[in-house]
Amino acid sequence: RRSLKSLIIFFHFFLFANLHIAATEIINKNVERVLDLSTQLTKETIKITAADDTGKQFSKYQLVIPGEYHQYLSFISVKDTRKKDLKVQREVKSDATNFNVEFPKAANTHEIFVELVYIQQIQPYPVEIKQSDKQLVKYDGMIYFYSPYKTTEQKTQVVLSSPNVIAYNQTKPYTLSGSKLKYGPYENIEGLTKEKLYIHYENQNPFMTVNRLERTIQISHWGNIAVEESIQITHSGAKLKGSFSRYEFQKDSRSGQSSVKSYKTMLPASAFGVYYRDSNGNISTSNMNILREYVDLELRPRFPLFGGWKTQYIIGYNMPSFEYLFNDGVNYLLKMRLIDHIFDDMFIEEAVIKIILPEGCTSIKLKTPYNVERKDDSLTHTYLDTLGRPTITFTKKNVVENHIANFELTYNFSKVLLLQEPLLLISFVFVIFMLAIICKRLDFSISTHPHKD
Repeated sequence: RRSLKSLIIFFHFFLFANLHIAATEIINKNVERVLDLSTQLTKETIKITAADDTGKQFSKYQLVIPGEYHQYLSFISVKDTRKKDLKVQREVKSDATNFNVEFPKAANTHEIFVELVYIQQIQPYPVEIKQSDKQLVKYDGMIYFYSPYKTTEQKTQVVLSSPNVIAYNQTKPYTLSGSKLKYGPYENIEGLTKEKLYIHYENQNPFMTVNRLERTIQISHWGNIAVEESIQITHSGAKLKGSFSRYEFQKDSRSGQSSVKSYKTMLPASAFGVYYRDSNGNISTSNMNILREYVDLELRPRFPLFGGWKTQYIIGYNMPSFEYLFNDGVNYLLKMRLIDHIFDDMFIEEAVIKIILPEGCTSIKLKTPYNVERKDDSLTHTYLDTLGRPTITFTKKNVVENHIANFELTYNFSKVLLLQEPLLLISFVFVIFMLAIICKRLDFSISTHPHKD
């Protein structure tokens, strides 16, 4: 028994040692990073050339996001040299989040392209400024590419919004030229090595957060799709210190440089009947330009937005259903965007999407391009409804422009039910008509007329 136990212990030790050695055989031969810090979002693109140090073939690779940065991660995409998405499996741990990448074929060298978008990682500093002050921000990140594998050589290029850089890491070798900061090349960096990156610089680009987006899509089988969005926005940049002076704002062009005076929203090219209003009514300070691929709508709030200020409005439009709704007999497929472009470099804290289908739809199935939180299905009652219209609701948090993609909704609907509303309307008119005839025939007088005897 002792020999058997010793053999089992030796086998486990041997297996663990082999797994450990196999895990450390992969190295990053070359890593090229680009950090775009020119807006309110942190956009990171990484080109990785990974290889097996012993020349063996491998089909799996691991990306690691440290725990202190995972809360800011909104979007990740991993592609191969042909720009095709690779299969990625997320694994959340206490100190980090792993993204396990799987290649379609094993090879001794792989080249991958990683795209990451972080939110709220760039913060205003100082947090309050006067109306005439410039907005300064700070960024906290890492100079080295954080990886479980050893990196033979790596470079990092940082793109800023302004050449006005107050402070930054001076980890040699580095160069600062205008609004571009280059670090590296760094050689033979061991796995899981952290080197903090701090940059304090000027950033006058709009810092806007959509606190809540409520997007309602109502489907009609009579040829129309109605879309309405209720949007709450907060200027999340440096807060305005003191009172607002409209005289100074209009007189001096340097006043309120970080404020938001207007922004552009992109609607589908087939959108018509566009309206834009708030709690006070219709807002006429907007311009619409119909282009070939989309409708360019420039929205101008009733007042400029400074740090900490909020606004809320509703925008709606209609679209022909034949571009998004397809059917084969009783089987229907709705394919359209989950969200639309609200403004450049947008960030949505919470998006609530509600899809209202015609009454009588069954076998409803939803397919989304990424994970969402689906709520319980409900019924929406409008005019001429009897049982109510099936309503599908789901939410998604921390949404950025990279999340703009199509969802698919399939359901069954009998075309006989198209006659339901016209028949109800005809029946209603018929009943009113018959009641009018009956009321006209009846005698409601108290005394009988002598000529009628």
